[in-house]
Amino acid sequence: MKWKDLFTSSVGKKWVMALTGVFLILFLIVHAGINACIWANDGGVMFNKVAHFMGSTIVIRILEVGLFLGFLIHIFQGLILEFQNRKKRKTGYAVKISIKESTWYSRSMGLLGTLILLFLILHWKHFWVPSRFTGIPYPEVILESGKKIHNLYALMQSTFSELWVVIVYVLGCISLFWHLLHGFQSAFRTLGVSHPGYLKIIQRIGFIYSFIICLAFAMMPVSMYLGWVK
Repeated sequence: MKWKDLFTSSVGKKWVMALTGVFLILFLIVHAGINACIWANDGGVMFNKVAHFMGSTIVIRILEVGLFLGFLIHIFQGLILEFQNRKKRKTGYAVKISIKESTWYSRSMGLLGTLILLFLILHWKHFWVPSRFTGIPYPEVILESGKKIHNLYALMQSTFSELWVVIVYVLGCISLFWHLLHGFQSAFRTLGVSHPGYLKIIQRIGFIYSFIICLAFAMMPVSMYLGWVK
């Protein structure tokens, strides 16, 4: 496959979707791990320290650019494939799946992806834009060393004090669950994992991964709104 085929051919676009999808799957593990620091219940000390490290380390900042590009490419290619699938009604996977064997969420990846995109825009507005551009409107935290860092934890508390925001985030996590449930095993199938035994294992791992990651993300705003973390 030529380099330009990755962005022009149907198979190439699916490979790009698969590769960027795997990259984003790994990112979600890291992101969930960082956010899980709120459950240390130490007033956000651990969370703020980890968030500061991730935001101030040059290697992480470079990876952040790659992550943002990965999101854009994944979304762009996904929209193109959705339009093509609607027009041609072809799946193009390495292993063909009949309509009877497909699930509603595998046929609704375009809709689920769109809902996740809308959720991401809100999420970026709440956290990424203030932490990178406009500034966090809360007093900085002073560490034991005397160093001042952003109080991202206070921003989370303020954001998740509104019920409608919590509901939107939980709905976003539900959409992400169904999107991941198909996307996880679909990525490996596209990359050539076609043995039935392997596919069953991947499907099980995909379900466990999707459930744990999305439950963790959903419980974060819920925990803050209900006052389970201080």
